[in-house]
Amino acid sequence: MKAILVNDDKSLRWDDVPTAVCGDEDCLVKIEAAALNRADLMQREGDYPPPAGCPEWMGLEIAGTIVKVGKVASEKSDWKVGDKVCALLGGGGYAEYANVKYDMLMPVPKNCSMVEAAAIPEAFATAYLNLFIEGKIKEGNTLLMNAGASGLASVIIPMAKAFGARVITTVLSDEIANSIKHLNADRVVVTTKEDISLVLKEELEAGHGVDVAIDCLGGEIMGKCIHYLTHGARWIMIAALAGQKTEIDLKNIYVRNVRIVGSTLRSRTPAVKAEILAGIVRDVYPKIEAGKVKPTIYKVLPITEAEAAHDILYRGENVGKVVLTVN
Repeated sequence: MKAILVNDDKSLRWDDVPTAVCGDEDCLVKIEAAALNRADLMQREGDYPPPAGCPEWMGLEIAGTIVKVGKVASEKSDWKVGDKVCALLGGGGYAEYANVKYDMLMPVPKNCSMVEAAAIPEAFATAYLNLFIEGKIKEGNTLLMNAGASGLASVIIPMAKAFGARVITTVLSDEIANSIKHLNADRVVVTTKEDISLVLKEELEAGHGVDVAIDCLGGEIMGKCIHYLTHGARWIMIAALAGQKTEIDLKNIYVRNVRIVGSTLRSRTPAVKAEILAGIVRDVYPKIEAGKVKPTIYKVLPITEAEAAHDILYRGENVGKVVLTVN
């Protein structure tokens, strides 16, 4: 079979790799689409190695058709050959086939294409983990989701809204703000025109401060913003794209009982990931199938153009997910 490999100069090539062999607990999936994540770029640069036992090539989420079911997988699940599925992987999605443990699979939602389904597992699992497990968000809470044009924000914002949360998000320009109107955030802050820390102060003084923040930016502004949260709020750090250091008033943290939580999906155990996926199917799929939550697809390219697809993420031009199709 073929997969996308990284050359010594960090360029990409579509080349032959050993054919995937279906394990007893696995289902062999013929991949039809694979969605991109910023973690793929980090892996390409050598900064985010795949977990032990995963293929060396990138790819954390796929959609496709089951072509073989292992003995144990057949005994412990209802999966069968021909089922249309999407899957969360530790790696190996940029390929023609992938072995997937039976409990890392989800059905393709009724009203989703295979391209849309490929954009669900990683982003929706990250959203579910940080909104409901780490964030413990409830109806009526206010969420701050930084980087509103990101692929993850395109999932988190409508998911939070579907469960009754109020959402504040940040973008860099009016043009980007217009491009995410369909996500229906309650307040979009253009950070080149408004100071987000002052906005959060205003929100807090108006009686609806932030209860949960999901932050992929970090940097200096994080320390300024974290002063203006509700009592008992959760600030969840999932990346630090704007800088790894900040200055925080620690007294404000303990007086307000604010929790700062570091969170990555990839580091979770397979058992925890399986619980997250089951939670998505149970809690979020009804919202997807009702049209209240849906992946935002920015661009679709053939897998042989993976390098061009990565360039879209490197440039930060995408609003929503970039997806590769595999023929």
